[in-house]
Amino acid sequence: MSGSILVVGGGFSGVTAAVEAAEMGYDVYIVEKESYLGGRVAQLNKYFPKLCPPTCGLEINFRRIKTNPKITFYTMAEVESVSGGPGNFSVQVKVNPRYTTPQCNNCVPGAEAVTTEVPNEFNFGMDMRKPLYMPNPMAFPNQCVLDASAVSSGDGQKIKAAMPPGHIDLDQKPEILNLNVGAIIMATGWNPYDATKIDNLCFGKYENIVTNMMVERMASPSGPTGGKIVRPSDKEEPKTVGFVQCAGSRDENHLRYCSYICCMATLKQTLYLREQSEDVEVYIFYIDIRSPGERYEKFYKKVKEDPKVHLIKGKVAEVRGGSSPGGVVLVAEDIIGGGKIEKEVDLAVLATGMQPTGATIQIPGIEYNSDGFVVPKEGIIPCGCAKRPIDVVSSAQSATAAALKAVQTLVRRAG
Repeated sequence: MSGSILVVGGGFSGVTAAVEAAEMGYDVYIVEKESYLGGRVAQLNKYFPKLCPPTCGLEINFRRIKTNPKITFYTMAEVESVSGGPGNFSVQVKVNPRYTTPQCNNCVPGAEAVTTEVPNEFNFGMDMRKPLYMPNPMAFPNQCVLDASAVSSGDGQKIKAAMPPGHIDLDQKPEILNLNVGAIIMATGWNPYDATKIDNLCFGKYENIVTNMMVERMASPSGPTGGKIVRPSDKEEPKTVGFVQCAGSRDENHLRYCSYICCMATLKQTLYLREQSEDVEVYIFYIDIRSPGERYEKFYKKVKEDPKVHLIKGKVAEVRGGSSPGGVVLVAEDIIGGGKIEKEVDLAVLATGMQPTGATIQIPGIEYNSDGFVVPKEGIIPCGCAKRPIDVVSSAQSATAAALKAVQTLVRRAG
């Protein structure tokens, strides 16, 4: 029997579960597919309930990881298969090379040595980055990454020559690890639903239609616009903004379920806009506003009472170009006011739903339901958004519960 625990996913849930289990005295492995820990929370400007930046929660957990010898983590890694059962799982992990060494934490000389640029995925393609880059300002581990495409081109050698000796290793190869663990915590997180699949909302057709996560990155001081929410077409602050709720959620053709976070995310981003400009008018098209709990309800009430914020109960059925340059028209049925409403705005924000990673990437040996959420079994414990759509606070609670269940599995098997 193995006395160790594997956590698949190094986002907020995974990191929380890992440190909780390790601090109970168990050996823990974290496997994360990205080059950094922190997951989606690292991309947020602020999160509930205190509207604090990601550094609030992540830095504490990163410190706990650094100081706990019970935790081993692998980034740029993916679980390829799971076999066995509770107390004795065999897990194959592939660790991809980052072509840098741990002391490589200043990318500037190498980045300046080449002209190649690619869209920055951390900022949802709203700006560009070089092939040698730091994943994000608070990246953990604090180590640069070199794109594999640069290794196979002349850029790799130019970057290596520009960097201090020993910082770039173009000969790194993928590594296969075989782990034996007693329990597996699935914390594989979520992806924003692909807005290009929602034909009637015209994402990609009109430049001034963005998603809620794109707004979150714009609002962040470290984001592509330095903390300003602007129109992509002209980089000007919008005077009118329209939020389209349930963009893909609660829809039999897309995501059948409520994504839980979208209403509160829109209310939060409305606050961003109102703090940015006292003149901006915000229009929120919604089916239902879901603000669970007293604290969230108070926040909703605060935003709703702003005379510059207009809530329109009606699902947006059509989007088309407006009469002003870059304008976008949102068309909906006003359920309360009655009749069809057409509102032209400078910027439209699609509150896209939360889709579990399991909807697009599934691990052999792990069971998923039809929506892509992990099905719990003895010894395999989903938490966070791998289990259901939840917010950051609920994810932390879910992760702590998962750590306890994993430990219970080991104790039962050992007994």
